[in-house]
Amino acid sequence: MLPPDLKLILASKSPRRSYLLEQAGIPFTIRTAEVEEIYPPETPVLEVAPYLARLKAEAADHLLESDREVLLTADSVVILDNEIFGKPRDRQDAIATIGRLSGQRHTVVTGCCLRSRHKQIVFSGIAQVYMHDIAPTEIEAYVDRYQPYDKAGAYAIQEWIGLAKIRRIEGTYPTIMGLPVDLVYERLLNF
Repeated sequence: MLPPDLKLILASKSPRRSYLLEQAGIPFTIRTAEVEEIYPPETPVLEVAPYLARLKAEAADHLLESDREVLLTADSVVILDNEIFGKPRDRQDAIATIGRLSGQRHTVVTGCCLRSRHKQIVFSGIAQVYMHDIAPTEIEAYVDRYQPYDKAGAYAIQEWIGLAKIRRIEGTYPTIMGLPVDLVYERLLNF
């Protein structure tokens, strides 16, 4: 497993990221810092998530208490037709977003940053998601029941849409859920 003297600090309030690390048996501590998630408009869509992960790491840098601690930050975006779908603003935005994704193949990019006092690496997990058609009444019922306002693309792969309306994925399930655990683990081993 990981080197015993390495201490991972997850700088995220995401319960999904915590769950994935716990399930992988990767010990961590949570410490968070606030940051406004804004990126330059000219940023290529595949580079937005890693840019935001790096931005979060820079904002949380003061949380490092020793040379053996490593911060982990992450950000996920959903991309369709070169357009980024982040977290929906409200119910109508969530309904419209899922309506756009319905029946389409979209890309999920989860960017990550590992940062210590002396080193930083930024990387991304990328997955393709093939979605079945979703009826407008199903979309409204999903949004009202699950209230996916804190999820990029307005849905979670581990909820009803992921279970009943995803035809196929290319890439890893954890990447779509919000953390490419395989890549995080590999990078931590070599950090």
